[in-house]
Amino acid sequence: MQLLVYCPQQNIGKEKPTTTSGDKMSRRKICVLTGTRAEYGLLYWLMKEIQNDPELELQIIATGMHLSPEFGLTYKVIEEDGFVINEKIEMLLSSDTPVGIAKSIGLATIGFADALERLKPDILVLLGDRFEILAAAQAALVARIPVAHIAGGDITEGAFDDAIRHCVTKMAHLHFVTNELAARRVRQLGEDVTNIFNIGSPAIDNIKRLSLLNKEQLEKKLGFKLRSKNLLITFHPVTLDNIPSEYQLSELLRALGEISTELSDDIGLVFTSSNADPSGRGLNSLIGKFVNEHSNAVFHTSLGQLVYLSTIAHVDAVVGNSSSGIYEVPSFKKPTVNIGDRQKGRLLAASVINCQPKAEEIKQAVFKALVLDCSHVVNPYGKGDSSWRIVNILKSIHNYNSLLKKRFYEVF
Repeated sequence: MQLLVYCPQQNIGKEKPTTTSGDKMSRRKICVLTGTRAEYGLLYWLMKEIQNDPELELQIIATGMHLSPEFGLTYKVIEEDGFVINEKIEMLLSSDTPVGIAKSIGLATIGFADALERLKPDILVLLGDRFEILAAAQAALVARIPVAHIAGGDITEGAFDDAIRHCVTKMAHLHFVTNELAARRVRQLGEDVTNIFNIGSPAIDNIKRLSLLNKEQLEKKLGFKLRSKNLLITFHPVTLDNIPSEYQLSELLRALGEISTELSDDIGLVFTSSNADPSGRGLNSLIGKFVNEHSNAVFHTSLGQLVYLSTIAHVDAVVGNSSSGIYEVPSFKKPTVNIGDRQKGRLLAASVINCQPKAEEIKQAVFKALVLDCSHVVNPYGKGDSSWRIVNILKSIHNYNSLLKKRFYEVF
């Protein structure tokens, strides 16, 4: 069956743009929320496009892991990049249990309610599927603030993020999806086809625009000497899986330990930390212990986008269960070893090797990745112009409030 491709529609709103006393159009306030280092990397060029547009005013809310010392206080990176953070919302309790996460969602909803009342944005931009995004969407819904959602319609069967993503879709008014299949799923959820836009993944914008570090510069940033073969590893909690996250990570670490022994430690292992989902702290503790026992490994809480993408460029493969291995790595013509079901259901490039969270399967997948030719791989998530396209769509809409009252569009 032919897949539908949804393209930007011009002049979507029928009412005239809001104006001040005079002919000059007022600057519309576009509020962007970010809660993690990875998400900020995806939003960076969109935020720059908004910041540099004379017709728009950028507002930024930083929350979640950005404000946590445990995760590197990465809000400072946002400020160092030349952005002004309008609101900082503390929400993370010192707990990564399901009860703690649920309470954090409640705190976040309260914080977003107050912040949105103070900022009074014309539209709120949310990306992805984390629990702080769910809290922000709820607050915006009852405050009658339109929501533009990036990366709806994807499927990730192994995490509760999947349900959060679909919930945010139903509370959103504009849908910036990353691929044609995702566009069809958003339509299947009853959303208006004229408000669904296949813009690709903003992750690729960074890859196209950043000047990456050379090997010597990267090694200095990492504080680590790369080997003849190298892996970048990120493993996040699997929040819906019957196999505990700690067990799955232990199998991965056992495989990496055996690979290191078989290659006489001539393989470099660069770890980044798990996120703040349930069990995240326990996973980081296991990684820290492994790195302390292996001289060919290094562990960084947060690399930042420049160092992270530069690391991808210089390693031989990316290993773990992060969406980065799906969205970004194929653009580098590098293989991804995707472990378990956390990303199950996403559209995959030919460079992605799936395996179960068992040490022997992981070993086989890694060795396959180390010799896999990815030179002809095409990334199915776009060409790197997503941020520019989103801004142009936002500017083409005359009145965001006209989006608030939604119909449910039946699929027959």
